[in-house]
Amino acid sequence: MEVTTENLNAIRGKIESMPKFNHVEILKILKKYNSVTLNENKYGTHVNLTDIDPTILEELYTYINYVGTQENALNEMEKQKEQFKNIYFAKDNKEIHGKIK
Repeated sequence: MEVTTENLNAIRGKIESMPKFNHVEILKILKKYNSVTLNENKYGTHVNLTDIDPTILEELYTYINYVGTQENALNEMEKQKEQFKNIYFAKDNKEIHGKIK
């Protein structure tokens, strides 16, 4: 992954839109490296992404993609669950599929 302003802004935007438990995982990734400076105040923890080594950025990017893939898979399963629920468990559909003997 090439380190550009656009890529750094994309990483920042994706991280900011994640829930708190993902922020904690990202901080765990960053804390593994002594070269990363974490600035904490009462509003949260701040990191200057321009100072981070490209290999660390690649690890962050991999985690962000993993989270996105997991979210997509969960959303797809939820859709499928709703479809099954509507087909097999809806009160009105019992008459369509016949009575269970």
